[in-house]
Amino acid sequence: MTNLPQLLQSFNVSLADVEKATAYQRKYGGQLEQILVSMGSLSSEMLPDVYAKLLSLPRLSDDQIADWTLPSQAKTMPLTALADKGWLPFAVNDAGWQFVTIAPLNKDAQEIVTGLELDCCLMLASSEQFNKLAAVAQQQDDTAPSGELTSIEEARLRELASEAPTVNLLNALITKALRQRASDMHIEPSQGRAKVRFRIDGVLQDIDIIPASLVLPVTTRLKILSNMDIAEKRRPQDGKIEMRIGGIELDIRVSALPLNDGESVVMRFLRKDAIRYDMNVLGIAADIEQQILQDIKTTAGVVLLTGPTGSGKTTSLYTFLNKLNTPGVKIITLEDPVEYQLDGINQVQVQADIGFDFAAGLRSIVRQDPDIIMLGEIRDKETAGIAMQSALTGHLVFSTVHTNDAPSAYTRLLDLGVEEFLLNAALVSIVAQRLVRRLCPDCAKPADDAQALSERYQLAQYATELNNGKVELHQAVGCEHCNFSGYQGRLAIIEYLRCTDEIKAIPKDQNFIQLARRQNRKQGGRTLLEDGLLKALQGSTTIEEVLRVAG
Repeated sequence: MTNLPQLLQSFNVSLADVEKATAYQRKYGGQLEQILVSMGSLSSEMLPDVYAKLLSLPRLSDDQIADWTLPSQAKTMPLTALADKGWLPFAVNDAGWQFVTIAPLNKDAQEIVTGLELDCCLMLASSEQFNKLAAVAQQQDDTAPSGELTSIEEARLRELASEAPTVNLLNALITKALRQRASDMHIEPSQGRAKVRFRIDGVLQDIDIIPASLVLPVTTRLKILSNMDIAEKRRPQDGKIEMRIGGIELDIRVSALPLNDGESVVMRFLRKDAIRYDMNVLGIAADIEQQILQDIKTTAGVVLLTGPTGSGKTTSLYTFLNKLNTPGVKIITLEDPVEYQLDGINQVQVQADIGFDFAAGLRSIVRQDPDIIMLGEIRDKETAGIAMQSALTGHLVFSTVHTNDAPSAYTRLLDLGVEEFLLNAALVSIVAQRLVRRLCPDCAKPADDAQALSERYQLAQYATELNNGKVELHQAVGCEHCNFSGYQGRLAIIEYLRCTDEIKAIPKDQNFIQLARRQNRKQGGRTLLEDGLLKALQGSTTIEEVLRVAG
């Protein structure tokens, strides 16, 4: 057999590149010719010619492809594994099997054929020829159940997902998302193509279009990276990717949802370097911050955060815990999932598939003698009951519920079956939260229509009550620092409800929410809209943004 390094030089591969590739091969393994292709020193289109000279193998002709059919005996072979390694059964006769290949030196494929105890010979194909054969084999492979991928199709998908155009496109999109501070990336099928959208500061923006030829490969690559089943297209799937891009440690939560015309894939980016658990970063008004700090320093009771998904509840909870995280305190959290690891805090992942749900986890946590407990969410009567009982036995408990405002948390817990006396005894305070976009400090300017806005929304009254009579309305402009959106980052608007004796005394009937709001105002509280207007009066955000979120 011809010496491979010498042969490669005859294909205009420099001796220096061959030596570099050889050194890499000695250190990390792999095939020399494939390493050179990855280095860009050898064209992949030249590989069949290299193999033909190296191994003295015949080449497949286009005429042989014209009327080719997959041999029926081949359907008993592990076609997925073989095709994934670049081998396809082409023909069989008395002398044995003939395989076409684009990777004759692949040891895994050789071991499969050896294990099958097949007498075989090889014939070299170009990538284009191999793809044509794979497409024909896919149509003729009837071993897979209806609606599922054939083995050839699955192997081809894996190959496409690892090719340079797919890898480069996905990496470019992720890098762009990080550069623009996106929290999510959405890939949504649309008329054969896919639309890419980024959620930046809570708002979705159209970014790019993935061509039809790359939609399936990109989706498949994401499934492979997040350990999903690429053959499953009928049920929703979830997964996780851990990667490092540009020096940034990144966790990506991936969700795939089947639609009528494809699969919608959403990636949620969790950047460990992007979160600061600091009360100042949240943007909470000074008076509310002072009251919350008093609440979280109590020794027992329940502090609830309410709001929809994406309203920053988890970040606020982590901020409160970070404030309390001292050597003399034991803190245990129960989350689904654990999004960020906090030093000095014991974080537990819910495993519902083995019966370790919030209720079971909470029962176990209480036996660990914690001072502070954080529950990711109260979802059922049992969890809610244990949380309240834990508060009555000397634990400070933080948790969340999904309601629109603070008073509604009472009715939500009552609907779950928690006794009214237990709520009155355990609840310390309820914090309803939303996130509004913060004006870009580099381009924001005083609002041109400040007077008109002030009159339309009667801001003079709010300014007198909340901001010492000052009205400093600003408007979004847009510059290169904020990607021409006019906003950069977000801040919290809060409805704070302290569970005073007056609140506890109100009957928890159909009139409770209205009466609780009235009492909260007497206690100096304000609604989400009013707190948002305060942020607008202070020039931190705009009236339009507040109305979008809390109007």
